[in-house]
Amino acid sequence: MAAARNRLQAQQARNDRRDWQVKRRERTRHLIELGGLVMKAGLVELTDDDRAVILGLLGEAAARLRAEDRAQQLLLWRRRGQRMFAAQSLPVQD
Repeated sequence: MAAARNRLQAQQARNDRRDWQVKRRERTRHLIELGGLVMKAGLVELTDDDRAVILGLLGEAAARLRAEDRAQQLLLWRRRGQRMFAAQSLPVQD
């Protein structure tokens, strides 16, 4: 009886850990995707990989989103981002 209870507790512990691991993997994937966007935008090359500059740029964007014209700024940046995605998905022509 004790062995069965121990197996059940061990199985529950594995499931709990798996849930935690799944959440950690999802977070890691999300962070990697965000880093990929920084790369796609060309910020790494343009700033010589200066992370203080990149953080400053992101902070500036966040400050603009706190302003009254937030909706207009989001619309502008969304359209620009969509054009950048579309341009990068096109095949390279010689």
